Amino acid sequence: MKNLSIIIVNYNVKEFLMNLLHSLEVAAADFSSEIIVVDNASTDGSVEEIKQKFPGINLIANKKNIGFGPANNQALKIAGGKFILLINPDTIVKEDTLTKLFDFFDSHPDAGLIGCKVLNPDGTLQLACRRSFPKPWTAFTKIIGLSSLFPKSKLFARYNLTYLDENQLNEVDAISGSFMLMKREVYDKIGGFDPKFFMYGEDLDFCYRTQKAGFKVYYVPTTEIIHYKGESTKRSNIDETKMFYDAMHLFVKKHFSSFFLVEWILRSAILVRKLFAFLNIYRLPLSSAIIDFVLFVSALIFIEAIYKPGQWLGIPDDVKPWVYIIPAMLQIFISFLSGAYKKNTISNLRIIISLVIGLIFISSITYFFKQFGYSRAVILFSYLILFFAFSAWRILVKVFFKIGTLAESYKNTTLIVGSEFFGSGFTRKIKSNSSQLFNIVGLIAQSQKNVGEKIGAFEIIGSLDNIRNVIHEKKINNVIFLSGEVSYDKMFEIISTCQGLNVEFMVAGKGQDYLVGKSSVTLLDDIPLLKVNYNISQPGFKIIKRVFDLALSSLALLLFYLPVYLLSAIRKRTTHFGKFILESHKVFTGQKSFVGPYWHSSKEGLYLGKRGLTGLWFIEKVDINDKDDISKLDIYYAKNQNIWLDLEILGKTLSLFFIKAEK
Repeated sequence: MKNLSIIIVNYNVKEFLMNLLHSLEVAAADFSSEIIVVDNASTDGSVEEIKQKFPGINLIANKKNIGFGPANNQALKIAGGKFILLINPDTIVKEDTLTKLFDFFDSHPDAGLIGCKVLNPDGTLQLACRRSFPKPWTAFTKIIGLSSLFPKSKLFARYNLTYLDENQLNEVDAISGSFMLMKREVYDKIGGFDPKFFMYGEDLDFCYRTQKAGFKVYYVPTTEIIHYKGESTKRSNIDETKMFYDAMHLFVKKHFSSFFLVEWILRSAILVRKLFAFLNIYRLPLSSAIIDFVLFVSALIFIEAIYKPGQWLGIPDDVKPWVYIIPAMLQIFISFLSGAYKKNTISNLRIIISLVIGLIFISSITYFFKQFGYSRAVILFSYLILFFAFSAWRILVKVFFKIGTLAESYKNTTLIVGSEFFGSGFTRKIKSNSSQLFNIVGLIAQSQKNVGEKIGAFEIIGSLDNIRNVIHEKKINNVIFLSGEVSYDKMFEIISTCQGLNVEFMVAGKGQDYLVGKSSVTLLDDIPLLKVNYNISQPGFKIIKRVFDLALSSLALLLFYLPVYLLSAIRKRTTHFGKFILESHKVFTGQKSFVGPYWHSSKEGLYLGKRGLTGLWFIEKVDINDKDDISKLDIYYAKNQNIWLDLEILGKTLSLFFIKAEK
């Protein structure tokens, strides 16, 4: 039996750590092993959870976050194994991972340090699992992006070795610090990690010193792990980009001597990467603002060119182009303040409102700056064009390119992969969870023979063998594996098979009380609602909502109530729109709101608003009799309520009225 020490450095990733420990129980079952967990001052209850659920683990609880390398060094000093595994807490290993890697050690006596294939949660290869050292040329091609532009080039793609077959065994410069299996004599000869590296780079440095000591480093793709990369970083205030390039600079300076040019490139890269990250995150609002700016300037130039009343000769040349640019910039600023430019959505309503405000504001200031007030008619006619142009391009982009549609999904189409007992119990548990909506499409069984059977309210709609087809056909967003029912080998196989389907794979903890996925941890216990302060209960939001309800209900009563009432009496039936108008008097008197919850005005003492004539429950495809789903929509609305969300819901409601009227 192999004598193995497993070292894990944890920082605020309790749920991921629990999943890893459960997978290691299986993977290390045939070995004599010890597990050492070093906790870097986590605040998420990790230490307490380890003590309670894994009392046999050797736990080192630090009082502060001392960094990845120094924390590993603490454990390395007390590790007693003939082999040592350094593994990140946000990983999952297969049942055969350790067995296959020990077989490799037996057949390759020159190997001192090995790493396996490391996968992202969607099944793609994590490039950091095999790398070259960042020598000046390699670092240069990586930083300026040549390695990404030419991934198959040996000249440009040396850093991540993307020109190599990911399924091919190779001796490499470095492997990922997320999974490093080494012989004891490697540590005895070179020592632990260099404490100068707080995060990133320490694995490169360790691999470099390993090779200098006469050992070989191998990438072994015969087995794999899943790595939910960056989970600890997400839970800290660390500047990841800066830490990465600082580590690269430190490595180059330590081992290759740093030239001024190399240092300048590395420092510049931090700023460039931050700029590109900003542009990537805000590409939609920035693009929208640029398009609006160009349209505004174009409209002014066009109207000035065709508008020739009386003896007016047009705008003087000496104030151009500023007479076009400044009003356009003012309108963009007003649109920004009105909330028209958001990261994930393109709003027609907000841009129209901002144009109204802009027209009033820009027309007004010409009275104070008469030297620029050449023609208010040009402003007016330009805005008439802009009301159409600003809306038109947004509608076209939404309809034809599906860009800027509401990114927030109220329901996630979900498959549960597990057996009958766990599937039934688990589905009931997540449907009763108030914090997130899961639209459970069905269950996946081990065998095809069970397809068509019902487990409570849920049907088995596929098996492990045809799960890819089910995901594609049912347009699934989430797949949840029950770790107590599906082997880790099978999970890896399914994730690999389903690459490219844009699905998030989540793993339920062994006790089914949490889920871990690539972007979040979802606790399956209800949020303590009494401790949550939602928008709907805030005085400012309440006042704005009531003023809005009074204004709109007054308009409905004055203009539409009597005609709708008479028409309904004559036809002896009422349309959906008619019912909406006839209920507006209850909004005026304060009994209801135009937009609000469906079932109730409060839950467990939490104020969720007055019952609405419409709401998310009306525009979303949910069963009105499903109290769990309706309750979640009510809570989501209460948490995020604002006047813009109300206007959006009302707009979608009116669209549905017309669609139903046509039917």
